[in-house]
Amino acid sequence: MLTTRCYFILSSVTRWLAMKNILVALDLDRELGPLLDYAQQLAQKFNAKTWLLYVADPEPSFVGYDIGPQYIRNARAKELKEEHRYLQALSKKLKEKGLDADGLLIEGPTAEAIVEEAERLRADLVIIGSHDHSLLYNILVGNTASSVLKRSKVPLLTIPLD
Repeated sequence: MLTTRCYFILSSVTRWLAMKNILVALDLDRELGPLLDYAQQLAQKFNAKTWLLYVADPEPSFVGYDIGPQYIRNARAKELKEEHRYLQALSKKLKEKGLDADGLLIEGPTAEAIVEEAERLRADLVIIGSHDHSLLYNILVGNTASSVLKRSKVPLLTIPLD
């Protein structure tokens, strides 16, 4: 029993010491300060690559609706460009602090996309913000952090943002 515990602790410590890829899942509609502060501190301590990931809502055609008139597609394209610029500005700030950081913007279902990107990037840690919602909200809409935790094989650090 003690040997098993020691092995678990040693393997956990070894994994943390070898942390080279940190994926930070961002919600651009929320305050990002605490989330980015934690990510920056961990990336500096472990000299890790930091991936800033924002998962945009999927295109309407992806979820079974017609895309609609051209002005709707133009508005959507403009929105995605603005979100991408903001994400690149965030990664630039981290680079100015000496970190290896890149921003990624992808479309899709949020929790699934975070898990898939974490696996694709071989992330050693996923950092995600957690928001306090009512029980009814969680039942009807769900909670991204909980969904990622259920699906991911990568360790997850949740940072309370409310």
